Amino acid sequence: MPTGDWFAQFAAGEARGVSPVYERLALAVSDDGVLLRLLDTVPPPKRQPNLLFGVVRLLGGPVHDPAAFHDFTVANWTAVEAQLRVRATQTNEVGRCALLLPVLARLPQPLALLEVGASAGLGLFPDRYRYRYGGHTVGNGGPVLGCDLTGAPPPTTLPRVVWRAGLDLNPLDVTDPADVAWLEALIWPEHEHRRERLRAAAAIAAADPPVLVRGDLVDDLPALAAQAPPDATLIVFHTSVLYQVPAPRRTAFIDLVRGLPGHWISVEGADVVPHPELPAPPGTELHNVLALDGAPLAWTRAHGQGMTWIGS
Repeated sequence: MPTGDWFAQFAAGEARGVSPVYERLALAVSDDGVLLRLLDTVPPPKRQPNLLFGVVRLLGGPVHDPAAFHDFTVANWTAVEAQLRVRATQTNEVGRCALLLPVLARLPQPLALLEVGASAGLGLFPDRYRYRYGGHTVGNGGPVLGCDLTGAPPPTTLPRVVWRAGLDLNPLDVTDPADVAWLEALIWPEHEHRRERLRAAAAIAAADPPVLVRGDLVDDLPALAAQAPPDATLIVFHTSVLYQVPAPRRTAFIDLVRGLPGHWISVEGADVVPHPELPAPPGTELHNVLALDGAPLAWTRAHGQGMTWIGS
């Protein structure tokens, strides 16, 4: 996909109605020949809008004014390019746990959680957060994760987690200020509630750090999965991760995870983990698909703010 089209699609499908700042900025970049030529000098995965915007914010650049963003990025392109090449969008959005809870709560307990693309591991604590599905609340501690749930009753219990581990090419450390700064730079400008949730979740993870392993999702997954307690249900899960993985490795991962014991939960775009005969999504905004063991269950919003059930 041409880089300009990517930014235009991001503006219309992801930022519209969610972040006016990023919608305006992405539209400007989509028509900015100078920036597009610079972006086309880095590998395609490194041209992602979220990545560019996060890097510029990390470097102290402006995002509210497209003209100022252009000037800063061009003037500081050497630093911007260097960060683009070594970083990835490791948005550790704890709100996505609200998408996982309806599935986790109904699986055989206790659970051993293994997250692929774990970033700092904040998604490994679904039992430590509080959830609000409309007027229904589950849990009584930690940050509140609100989710509009349609088509299914809300969960009534939290899962019982006895083991938690994460696999990532570059795990982040919530006790390292530089790593936390990158996590905060990835949160969209207007989303102060997400920044507050991130800080609260980081405090939970810092108090009881999960096992985070630096490794590849195919080569290193079996060894880590083998460490899960045998008397717990192994759950391998990932949210908005596989779009960053080349298609052949993505296929190899799916073949591998299907053969592991326990269950596999995915929250990915319909073009990333394909599902035949999906109904149309419930709106024009970007939606991902929540699936259990490859069977689609719900359309979901990117940050966990909503889900529409389609499965049983």
